[in-house]
Amino acid sequence: MMTKKIRTLGLLLALSSLAPLAEANKPDSIGPLLNDPAREAEFMDWGLGMFVHWSHDAQLGSVISHSMVGASDKYLDRMIDELPKSFNPQKYHPEEWMEVAKIAGAKYMVFTTKHHNGFCMWDTQTTDFNVMNTPYGKDIVKDYVDACRAAGLKVGLYFSPEDFLYLRGVGETIRRVGTSGKEKEGLTAYNIRQLDELFENYGEIDMIFFDGRDQSPLVQYIHQKYPKTIVTRGEMTTPEQHLPKTPLPGPWESCFTLGSQWQFKPTNERYKSGTQLINMLIETRAKGGNLLINMGPEPSGAIPFEQERTFRELGLWMFINDEAIHDIRPGTVIGEEGVWYTQSKDGKSVYVFLTQFTGKNAWKFGQRKNIVLKELKATADTQISVMGQNDKVVEYQPKAVPTSRFKQLPEGLEISVVRAQRIYNDKKWPNTVVVKLENVEFVK
Repeated sequence: MMTKKIRTLGLLLALSSLAPLAEANKPDSIGPLLNDPAREAEFMDWGLGMFVHWSHDAQLGSVISHSMVGASDKYLDRMIDELPKSFNPQKYHPEEWMEVAKIAGAKYMVFTTKHHNGFCMWDTQTTDFNVMNTPYGKDIVKDYVDACRAAGLKVGLYFSPEDFLYLRGVGETIRRVGTSGKEKEGLTAYNIRQLDELFENYGEIDMIFFDGRDQSPLVQYIHQKYPKTIVTRGEMTTPEQHLPKTPLPGPWESCFTLGSQWQFKPTNERYKSGTQLINMLIETRAKGGNLLINMGPEPSGAIPFEQERTFRELGLWMFINDEAIHDIRPGTVIGEEGVWYTQSKDGKSVYVFLTQFTGKNAWKFGQRKNIVLKELKATADTQISVMGQNDKVVEYQPKAVPTSRFKQLPEGLEISVVRAQRIYNDKKWPNTVVVKLENVEFVK
């Protein structure tokens, strides 16, 4: 039995009447509309975002949505008719999400308003399969958007053009690959109706991430009707769970899980370490991209404690080094062995990420390192410093002289620096030290 479909047949027909509007907005009809270049430049400044994957099936700890593909009718009936009856996230406090995101150094959020399963996390008029018909009974998207704005974070929405509920409602087999044509125009119109609710009920939306096939009509619709919104996936290159080997042209964004699954996984999970996450962010920014790192809330709405701890480790590192991550651009050379580079937008400062001294090779407190940078050369005005340090003192080492130095050698620019700031109680620090060089030049 399938009770929660599109709300009424009359509404379905009304939505189908919107199909010509969707067709009129296809790229080959009006010419491809693109992101506002000024807004894309803003996006490149932000550098780090927090993704949030959360739907009613978080209660099961399963992969989000995808367990419906290949599922029996009994499974689908329970997913659609039964599972919403127990979704009651009493610990959903989005201001707590924002607190962790800001500490971690994120500048924007992206939230799953509707994943492929078709369950809507807002007060929609298009289907009964939504959060208002759960014991929770409150508009999760509204509270998320309000919390983003209160925290000064940019508001991003994830939206799936694919909709398993819709497929089942029109008698199609739930699937990911291709479309038969039977549901295509009606689904586009249905999606447009939902997008209008999201864009007109919550104020200005900064960005949208389309995840699924048949994105083009929706991308063009957003560009035409809501031109200030940045489209990431759907227009930009958005590698998932990997980083490109070389820099990509223009703005781009790579998205990663913190563990092995996008949505909350209560057992059998393997999380990235803080050091891995930090070094992923460094490499992403050196190659000119943004990193969108995922948080999967528990069914209650709370951030899993393992995830929060990793985000706070990132936050400690960002508290020291965020200048090298935000408002930067890739250098002429992105790095060399054991080193990554970014540079300030005006080109006056280069940030040197010494990733070779992390993990098991972590830099000892008070130790001086000499590193030759083959891709940089000094000028008459070159200055050097270590991010977060004053170069004047090493705690409990009164005879230490931690002054940073540099020397131009035939083979490159030699920098000589001390790890002089005590970050952890035991004086150990497994994460990347960043050196700031002002008024240097790339060799190439």
